[in-house]
Amino acid sequence: MSRAFVKEDGPEPDENPPEKPLSPNPNYVTPRGAKLLQDEESRISSELETLAGAQTDPSRRKRKRILERDLRYVRARLETAILVDPSNLPKDEIRFGARVVLKRDDGETRTMRIAGEDEAEEGGEFVPWPGPFVQSLFGLKIGKSADWNGEHWTVESIEY
Repeated sequence: MSRAFVKEDGPEPDENPPEKPLSPNPNYVTPRGAKLLQDEESRISSELETLAGAQTDPSRRKRKRILERDLRYVRARLETAILVDPSNLPKDEIRFGARVVLKRDDGETRTMRIAGEDEAEEGGEFVPWPGPFVQSLFGLKIGKSADWNGEHWTVESIEY
């Protein structure tokens, strides 16, 4: 095919990264989670400024498109954020924003902080509030228990 029939003045379709999916859940955030999103917006914006005029270098152009996509995601999350102030929650039961210590029947303990989806850490202490295990804990008080996947967990402490 002659090069005369090839469009060269636009981005290649595969250069645009796919959009990050937005959660269908309400976007509850702790004050820490809101700050993390704001910091991420600032970091991405600063890096984008360094890539101004990046249209001639393919690797810089690709990085710029990824950052633009990430910035759209972070801004959408900031726009939909529902700040939950833990000081307004009952201190004696598990709710969003709580730091919870659980004890399993075999003596193993687990500490978790119930956080927004963007604040959660894979395998870390901050766990996303919509998760089924976390949902099974909501409303429990110290000394109360939940059964999950054949394990029995008792609430040892709750802090906000």
